[in-house]
Formats: sequence, C-alpha cells, structure tokens
Amino acid sequence: MTNDPAPPAMRLASTGTILHGVSVGEVLGVSTLADARLIAGKSGLDRIVQRLNVMEVPDILAWVKPHELLLTTGYPLRNTPQSLDRLVADLDERGLAALAIKLGRYLDELPGEMVEQADRLGFPLILLPNDVGFDDILNQVLTDILNRQAAILARTEEAHRALVQIVLAGGGMREVTAEVAGLLHVAVAAVDASGAVLAAAGEAEQVAMLREVHTTAGRTPATSLTPVTGADGHYVAVPVVAGGHHHGRIVAFGAHATLNPSDVGILERAATVAALVITRQEAVTAVESKYRADFLRDVLTGRGGLRVAERARAFGWDLERPVAVLVAEIDPDVEERSVQDRMLAAWQGSVRKHDPKGAVAGFSHEVVAVVGAGADAPRVARDALAAISDGSFSTGLSRVATGVDALPGAYGQALKAARVGRQLHGAGAVAHFDELGVYRLLSLVNDTDELHAFVRETLGSLAGDDDAENADLRRTLQVLLETNLNVAETARRLHFHYNTLRYRIGKLERLLGNFTEDAHLRLNLTLALHVLRMRGI
Repeated sequence: MTNDPAPPAMRLASTGTILHGVSVGEVLGVSTLADARLIAGKSGLDRIVQRLNVMEVPDILAWVKPHELLLTTGYPLRNTPQSLDRLVADLDERGLAALAIKLGRYLDELPGEMVEQADRLGFPLILLPNDVGFDDILNQVLTDILNRQAAILARTEEAHRALVQIVLAGGGMREVTAEVAGLLHVAVAAVDASGAVLAAAGEAEQVAMLREVHTTAGRTPATSLTPVTGADGHYVAVPVVAGGHHHGRIVAFGAHATLNPSDVGILERAATVAALVITRQEAVTAVESKYRADFLRDVLTGRGGLRVAERARAFGWDLERPVAVLVAEIDPDVEERSVQDRMLAAWQGSVRKHDPKGAVAGFSHEVVAVVGAGADAPRVARDALAAISDGSFSTGLSRVATGVDALPGAYGQALKAARVGRQLHGAGAVAHFDELGVYRLLSLVNDTDELHAFVRETLGSLAGDDDAENADLRRTLQVLLETNLNVAETARRLHFHYNTLRYRIGKLERLLGNFTEDAHLRLNLTLALHVLRMRGI
C-alpha cells in the first residue's frame, strides 16, 4: 500500500440483484463453440451471460434483456446491412452481454464500422461456425449457467447454515466475522451504525488494511456495496437491518482475492445472521434494562429490601458512598416515545464518562441517575442534554445523600427541583434543590389543598384565570412587589402611564387590602403568587 492510498471504487447493489451466470470468455470455452472466433470487443469478455436469445425478427430490440447472449444468422438484417453499425450501440445500451452471428447465408461480412464500434464499446462480437446449431449452443450454455447458479446457491446455503448454527450456539459478532473470514479468505469486520468496528477477523495484515480502507472510504450511507477492484483491493459492505432500523454493516476487504457475486451472497447472509445477533442482544438488553429500572425504582421509593448495596454492586453500581440523585423529565410538547430511548442512552453515556460506578435507569417519563458526590453533577446533566438534538428535558439535582436509606428523600428533592426549575427557567433547565429558595420551602408542603386554599384566601378573585382583567391585575401586583412598590419603575416595566398605574394600585387595594402599608399582607401576597407560579408541581 502507498502512504496515501486512493480508496477502492464502490457501486451499489443488494440482495436480489446479484448476477449469477458465466462470463462471455467462459461461454467461448464450451465445446460447441470450440471453433467460434472473437472478432471484436475483447475487453468485454468478462461481461456476464445470464440468458440466451435468438434474433430472427426485425424488431428484436423490443424483446432483448440485459445480460443476454444474442444469437443470429443475420436474416432480419439482410436487406439493411447499413444498420449493423448502429445495432452494436443499441445492444450495448440495453446491457446485452454479446452478439454471436453466423455469416455466409444471409450476410457475407460485417461492416468495418460495426467491428470498430464493438471494439470501442468493449462489446464482444463472436463469429459462429456454420455447422453448429443454435439449439446445441442454447442447451450447453444454459446448462452451464444453471450449474453455476446451483453451485453458488449451495455454497451460500451451506454458509448460511454454519452462521445460523453459530447464533444458536450463543455466538456473537466475533464468531460470525471469524466464520465469514475463513470462508472467503479475506478480512471481515462488523461495524455499528456510526462506523465503529465491533469485531474483525482475518489475517492481521489484511485486517489492518480493512480498517484503513474503512476509515477513508467505508463511512458511507447505509447502503449495500458490491465489490469493485480498486488500487488497494476489493472492498464491499452490506447493511445490517433489524426491526426496520439500520444497525451497521458487515464489511470485507480482499487485498489479493477477488470478491465475486457469490462472496457478496455470503456476506448478505452474514448480515442477516448479524441482524439476529443484534435482535437477541436487544432483547437481553431490554430485559436487563427493565430489571435495573425496577430495582432502582424500588430503592428510590424505599422498597429495596435487604442487601440493596450488594445487589447494586452486581450492576456495577456503588450506592454505599455519598451520592446525589439526578432526575431528568422530558419537557412538555416533546414526543416522549421518540426521545425516551435516546435520552436514556445520552444519560448512560454521560454517567459512564463522569462516574463509571454511577447508576442510571429509565422510568416511564423520566431518567434517574445516582452519581458519587465527587462527580460534577451539573456537568453530567449538561453533557446528557447536549447529546439530544431533537428534544429537551429538565433536570433536578438533590442534596448529597449518605446511605441507601437517604435515597428516597434525595429522589424526592431531585424530582421537585426538576419540576420547579422548569417552571422558573423553562425547558432544559438544570436546577439544584438548594437553589430553589422559597420555592424549596413551598415544595415541601405536602398538603397542596391547603396551599390552594391559602392562594384563594389571599388573592380572592385574582387567583383565577377566568377573567383576563384579573390576570392583568395580578401581573401588575407581581411587578409592584418585585420592585418594592416603586411606582415609576413598575410603570416603566409594564409600559403604563404613571396615572394609569396609580389607578390600578387603587383598584388592587380595594380587592386585596392596604398592601402598600401592610408589610405582612405584602408577604402573604408574594407567597401566594409564588404558589400560583408553581401550579401543577
């Protein structure tokens, strides 16, 4: 290999379009064509013959198909020999493999322009001996094609059975790639959807070349690629699809060997088996994930039972040290089903990065993480949020909890911090329980009916949203309290005339009492407005 290799060429194909047949060169080797002579198009001897046809009618072009060997005596062309040079271009355009013709009976010779064009296009022109019947050619060549197809299918099926047996025996990607590499004598690798190599097998030198070629040329869209010789050998990739989703590819590279259509067929069977491996792994992962989630939910709700720390260690979690609980809730107006899995994956990646012994689990509407007190919890949350591009979630952080028995309380703190933080700062907020201020105290009141009664008693008619004027007056009251009754500043913020605001203050005092003089009333009004702002928490 050179220091700066050009990636090998690649072209598209997929299962169902792989061509099984024999090349034109192999057709010329059958016994019935022993005396046949190639008169033009030598560069096209590798064209594939899949079927045969006989041209003895003038409108044969309407009936020909790709990869046909067309046999003719020239009878339809006997009166128009000037069209023979155009015939080669028409047949080549339709993808035919070659034209075999008998001369002497209807045509004495082929025009020089026809021969020149066939050479230019690499379209084989074959001169047939007069004593060979078309039926003999048809029988022998078709028999060879069918035998070739049968051999390819038998080889592919044998490989498929071996690969399925690997899966049934509990093998994974490593065993699948090793089996295919042994069958094809090339380097084979399984890569995930991002292009990362999961497993590779084959000779060490070829595997290294495969990794290099894959790095420069293999990170392409999820399509199937047929092998084409490049500067550094043959490279082919076949997609692995399971459950309607693209999960990666099976890729192969032969530095010296030629990857033919039969090899591609085996790679496609390997991709099918790899899909089975992925489906099995996903099923196991789903069960493990549910078991983890159920266990962590029990711990956080105080139903963990005995030996919680020991059971947590089986998952790789350390719950005996001082920890903090983080709760991430999907924000409103986000499609939960489409984001939930990616959200869990984002949190798993972030926790694994910052605290390998941390616990992560996905619940129905949230993701919960338990990380060591030494971890930067806000950074964990921000990294997880940054990994989601099409959705958002708000995160709450608890105080440090020491001991398993303290986890339910910490979970409640984190949950309240997530919900209050969203109310205060909007979607995507990251809030710590200790930073909630007065909202932290209000969130600790478990009797929400009592809070609502306090709001109604304090604000009266301004507590409801039925009347737009009441909501507008409540907004005026809130700004007045925030500015410590600074009338000029309140008028500026609300874009009111000074006299208009004075009128509104008078109306508010008739509804609520003399709050401009009563500090205790102002405190009650402020708390009531805070409770309203926390509505739904």
